[in-house]
Amino acid sequence: MTKLLHYPLLATINSPADLKELDNEQLGVLASELRSFLLETLDRTGGHLSSGLGTVELTIALHKVFNTPNDKIIWDVGHQAYPHKILTGRSRQLDSIRKKGGLSGFPKRTESPYDAFGVGHSSTSISAALGMAIAAKATGQAHKSVAVIGDGAMTAGMAFEALNHAGDLDADLLVILNDNDMSISPNVGGLSNYFAKVLSGKFYSTVKSNSKKVLGSMPSVWELARKAEEHMKGMIVPGTLFEELGFNYIGPIDGHDIPTLLATLNNIKELPGPQFLHVVTQKGKGFEAAENEPTQYHAAAPGFFSNNGTQSSASTISSLSYTQVFSQWIVDRAARDKQLIGITPAMREGSGLVAFSEQFPDRYYDVGIAEQHSVTLAAGMACDGLKPVVAIYSTFLQRAYDQLIHDVALQNLPVVFAIDRGGIVGADGATHTGSFDLSFMRCIPNMTIMAPADENECYHMLDFAYDLKSPAAVRYPRGKGPGENIQPQLDAALKLGEGFMAFDNQADFTTAQLKLVPVITILSFGSLLSEALIAAKSLRHEFCLKIINMRFIKPLDNKITLQQAQNSALLITLEDNAIMGGAGSAVNELLSSYDTACPVLNLGLPDQFPEHATQQELHHDFGLDSAGLIKTIRKNIISSESAAV
Repeated sequence: MTKLLHYPLLATINSPADLKELDNEQLGVLASELRSFLLETLDRTGGHLSSGLGTVELTIALHKVFNTPNDKIIWDVGHQAYPHKILTGRSRQLDSIRKKGGLSGFPKRTESPYDAFGVGHSSTSISAALGMAIAAKATGQAHKSVAVIGDGAMTAGMAFEALNHAGDLDADLLVILNDNDMSISPNVGGLSNYFAKVLSGKFYSTVKSNSKKVLGSMPSVWELARKAEEHMKGMIVPGTLFEELGFNYIGPIDGHDIPTLLATLNNIKELPGPQFLHVVTQKGKGFEAAENEPTQYHAAAPGFFSNNGTQSSASTISSLSYTQVFSQWIVDRAARDKQLIGITPAMREGSGLVAFSEQFPDRYYDVGIAEQHSVTLAAGMACDGLKPVVAIYSTFLQRAYDQLIHDVALQNLPVVFAIDRGGIVGADGATHTGSFDLSFMRCIPNMTIMAPADENECYHMLDFAYDLKSPAAVRYPRGKGPGENIQPQLDAALKLGEGFMAFDNQADFTTAQLKLVPVITILSFGSLLSEALIAAKSLRHEFCLKIINMRFIKPLDNKITLQQAQNSALLITLEDNAIMGGAGSAVNELLSSYDTACPVLNLGLPDQFPEHATQQELHHDFGLDSAGLIKTIRKNIISSESAAV
């Protein structure tokens, strides 16, 4: 565990109340200690790094000025909230972050009263803070609502919907734009900091308010004064847009200058109505490698600091992750087809589009954090003959569900969805777990849905989806598969709606033995096939086992499903998706329609949001690894035999 005794001032901070007694010089020392503590701890554990390093001073200032947790601070996405966790009584638990039973990697209401809103997906903070401001007014509570949102999250339409609503309501709300894409110098410096203090002060605010009343009866004079003010501010600040939305814009100011932050926040705290503070910070501040490559250190692996900024090397060709398989496929296919377009909602690195964007820059579109737009953009392209491929995380596709239905599927447009992070994701927890995609896509007409069992199958499924003339999704998990190299062919050629037998040990038994040995069939959908095969090898002398690699969730292989149901003592469906409405439900619906009496056991993710832990830990907890399958099969066969007796 990182020892706080190495950080004497930080060790005295058990809650934000302890900040109230510190002067500006001490706060500067605290910022230095906090940044070092964060680096040392995450070097041991890994975790989100660049964003948190950039918000140290801003976090200190917010908790110094505002009365948290009575005042509400809502961190957008939450990658930048590690300093917030440290200052709110969780410093001694930071070693446990993103580990099973430990701190969440994101703000979480059940973890601390200082986490005002649970986050993980982008661009929700302003809406949530506005809701809290409205609630405070309606219930007579005297608390402030503060939303801290990054420049990346401001690319989402939801953020501007909330801004537009807040300005119209004249709500008491502070929105802080944490801008780490704007250079601190020369855009932010002494002059800008000075104007921020002036524009946030009571004198300026009073004069501005009174001027509206006095000049309101003289439209031409008021319009002249308004334009003069706008022109003066526009020369030094980019705030006209936010002013037009009904906010009082302040900034930009240096987000690492604690005295300026404190003075400005103390002024703004007293102002009524919607306020907008533009703060400029540097991602990765205090760690040169992260300053130079903030994206690379967005989520750092353990050992990054002690190894002088050296991150672990990329996987070799023989152990590609599913994301890397997609990356290789889209480059290969784009070289053969000039109509292919790659689209991502701000996840170039995470979705594996770096190589594609570099080799085909005129066919690559990063639309920002705008999932809805990414899908309808693809639909428009498909209407006029292009072949769009939307690379998107499972949980981010949820945000574009209406567009998937209305703009793509309803019009039966040939858009390929390369869905990454399907199923359990691990340390990022419930906000990023792709539990629901098979369920929410399966009910949509015209959709073809595939789930590969290994890397080679993933590559060929992407090709198959691309050649279809209708919407198609290839859904794959985070991380690596069983280690299959990409080959020019599959064990069995892909045919629409057909699975194939991946394991069958019937030949191991004599005819006489087969009359006594139960036949168990596992219908495996996706990457858990490797676990089923391990379990089958362990049970091959106890049971007659058949494992079907189903490949397609929609259309389902009705023929093989009905055939196996008629000849099995137990039919098991296996998927890394919510049981409710998933692939297993499709099997249940089919068997019910044919009045098939075979017992069916659906295995998948239970009706709960999974806590953060490793993928292996969660699969074990849910009985989806080989050990769990072995235990489940034996238990069910013994139970059925006992019932028969």
